Amino acid sequence: IHIVESGGGSVQAGGSLTLSCTETGFIFANYGLGWFRQAPGKEREFVASVWNDGKTYYAGFVSGRFTVSRDNGKKTLSLQMNDLKSEDTALYYCKRMKSQREHFGERWGQGTQVSVSS
Repeated sequence: IHIVESGGGSVQAGGSLTLSCTETGFIFANYGLGWFRQAPGKEREFVASVWNDGKTYYAGFVSGRFTVSRDNGKKTLSLQMNDLKSEDTALYYCKRMKSQREHFGERWGQGTQVSVSS
């Protein structure tokens, strides 16, 4: 399984970014997909997931600011992030999901860095 995340960058608080992820090596349309993040000195945490029935799940800290979506034809997962806060600064990863908030155990991708300045 090969994972490539992109779209990160540096923004000021209140700004927006859209992250993208392409995953190959499995039948993309058969699985839930999700985003995780890891801030410096902190454990990696769940951010959002999306399933083929259209259901989405978010961590509590998202508070309506992020939108997760998928395009099965393009094998792409996206995360639209609005009203970014300094605490959103982290390395963001995508993963194939085992359940709403739990991922499969394959190796992590390189991630994409999001830096938010206040």
